[in-house]
Amino acid sequence: MKKILPLICILLISTQLYSQKVGLVLSGGGAKGIAHIGLIKVLEDNNIPIDYVAGTSIGAIIAGLYASGMSPDEMLELFNSDDFMLWSTGKMDKDDLFYFQKKDESPEWLSLDISKKEDKIKLLLPTNLVPERQMDFAFMQITAQTTAICNRDFDKLFVPFRSVSTDIYHNKAVIHRSGDLGLAIRASMTFPLVYKPIELDGLLLFDGGIINNFPWDVMYEDFKPDIIIAHKVTNMGEKPDPDDVFSQIESMVTQTTSNDLPDSLGFMLETKLNEVGLLDFPKANYINSKGIETGLSIIDSIAQTIERRVPKQAIQERRKAFIEQKPELLFNNIQVEGVKENSKRSYIIQSIKSGDSILTLDQLRSSYFKLISDKQIKSIQPLAYYNSYTDLFDLHLKVKPSKPFDIGFGGHISTRANTFGYLEGNYKVFKNRAYVLSSNLYFGRFYNSFQIGGRIDNPTKIPFYISGYYTLNLLDYSATSTDLIFTDIKPSYIKQSENNARIEAGLPYSKHGIIDAGISWSRSNDRYYQTTIFNEGDELDETNFEAYSTHLRVDNKNYDYRVYPTEGSRKLFTLQYINGYEQFTPGNTAPIQAKSSRNHSYFQIRALFDQYFKTNRYITLGLMAEAKINNNKLFSNYTASALNAQVFAPNPNSHSMYNDRYRAYQYFALGGKLLYNISPIVHFRTEFYSFLPIQNIEKGELQVAKFSENIFPKVHFMGMGGLVVQTRVGPLSIEVDYYEKPGQKWFFSVNMGYMLFNKRGY
Repeated sequence: MKKILPLICILLISTQLYSQKVGLVLSGGGAKGIAHIGLIKVLEDNNIPIDYVAGTSIGAIIAGLYASGMSPDEMLELFNSDDFMLWSTGKMDKDDLFYFQKKDESPEWLSLDISKKEDKIKLLLPTNLVPERQMDFAFMQITAQTTAICNRDFDKLFVPFRSVSTDIYHNKAVIHRSGDLGLAIRASMTFPLVYKPIELDGLLLFDGGIINNFPWDVMYEDFKPDIIIAHKVTNMGEKPDPDDVFSQIESMVTQTTSNDLPDSLGFMLETKLNEVGLLDFPKANYINSKGIETGLSIIDSIAQTIERRVPKQAIQERRKAFIEQKPELLFNNIQVEGVKENSKRSYIIQSIKSGDSILTLDQLRSSYFKLISDKQIKSIQPLAYYNSYTDLFDLHLKVKPSKPFDIGFGGHISTRANTFGYLEGNYKVFKNRAYVLSSNLYFGRFYNSFQIGGRIDNPTKIPFYISGYYTLNLLDYSATSTDLIFTDIKPSYIKQSENNARIEAGLPYSKHGIIDAGISWSRSNDRYYQTTIFNEGDELDETNFEAYSTHLRVDNKNYDYRVYPTEGSRKLFTLQYINGYEQFTPGNTAPIQAKSSRNHSYFQIRALFDQYFKTNRYITLGLMAEAKINNNKLFSNYTASALNAQVFAPNPNSHSMYNDRYRAYQYFALGGKLLYNISPIVHFRTEFYSFLPIQNIEKGELQVAKFSENIFPKVHFMGMGGLVVQTRVGPLSIEVDYYEKPGQKWFFSVNMGYMLFNKRGY
């Protein structure tokens, strides 16, 4: 009997060691949570088992990815990827932008919906700083197959998993034990004002850190592990910066937490990262290394306490077997929630499927981002439900249509005189087709404009649109001919007014390509002096030109920004025919005191190539080539001819300056760009262009226009350099521009916004 008792004790101890279970708890803390990955790597490298995982916010993301079968190296690679940068910032990948769906580019900074409730009209401010469209699709893409093989039961994942979110209405924690894995993660990491909250089972869910940022208690109550390893990355006790809204939000969300893990339950680890901000995800490698340091500093103690070992190779083999169970991500049936009318559901389904019975992930991605580019749609949350009978996924789209009315604000603010404001209003409705009625107003010293019109979109297999607009444009070049700071040179007096009506129809030929055609009527009125010697009250020379035109345009465009792009390209070809009638009325300073008129009938062609080449992380090169050909005859005088010539204006500020050296009926231009990228939104930019007019317009006697006798008379140059910051409302630039302009060649300016205008008739 004495010999048997020690054997029984050894057997009991061995059984206890063999059954020893380990739970890993990960706190919230924004980008600091990437340190969790480093800790997991240390545990795996030392064969320490992880049997359960639980987390809040970023901790829920790391725990959820691990539970879905990702290795630490794969998780770190994901956080370092360009895709994650897009998800975390809400910036659209240029390859996901559907050019056909976009409205004409405008200087809009911010758009606000208008709501009517209880006979009160109010503007709806944005509820989140980071758009959710990229993130929602990403979580569906990453977790749908995992949700399928665990049959929505989080205990059947690669590692059993729990996450915590906050029901803000009832002010209580919600523990996610089952359901859609992507939603469970998304709900837990929804920082207020940063990311959009999740609606789940009738509850509005925010970041779990509001109630429980360190859910070791959830781990203990749900799994009863023998040992808990708890890792905290929040800056407890740190005073938020009064000038940093993100630090204030982080403090509000992460300060509420359960008490630290009792010593009797396991190990309490903490990685201090005071120098890392809430959204400092670009520091992923550094943050991960700090997590590794934390793990290595205590791994000996952990190894002495947890004697059970799971070889890393065994983990990799089990992970591989788990992942191989995942079904292929193919989609069949589509269901739409959030819209009641059948016609609206039909519009959405047609826009997604376009006749295909089964969609691959790439096909769905293209259709999804095409649809969320539609002004009719406020948001779409895609959810994938696995159908075991078909081995395909059913796609559920939780759609939130846009409010029918919205208004936009924007413009361009500058130290030069080309500042203008911008207002826009839209009325949107969709059934089997999408209809948008819109109007805008520009107001400023240099540029004023009014436009009204609409567009109809048809979501057929090959979608197409029809649009019609009336536009009035007023330009005062005399207001911007000189710099506000450095010169007092008297400018030429030139004012233009033009109104046009146009009808267009277009269709896409690729994701970034569009073909459109249209007809237009326009009437322009140019008022000017043909001399810089004039007195106030002198009668202006006046040229009126009434014309009808038709055009065909092929355009392929995928810039990452509306102005000052850093990636992408544009390839444009336009063919236009214009037929018009010119009338000239001289003022009292005109060298020829006689009225004249003539007909103009001509073709003009424009071809543009603009491409950015990213050579490495910091350096981007750009190449631009443009050609314009026009067989029109000259107008009645030199100034009228120059005003109706083709204009070379390759950068924003050049659009607001009248300079006859960059105007010609025919020309070829070539440019180069060098960008030094400081961060994804900040870069130094230099541009240099050469402009070669073909048979340049010259002044003859009495200001009569004539073509140069030399086919290639002279090359003119243009350039700019400066710092550009792409803010959430538009670009901020500090720049110096160079133009070959008599009396002054260098122009300094600080600019905010977009130098973009309404279209002209020809």
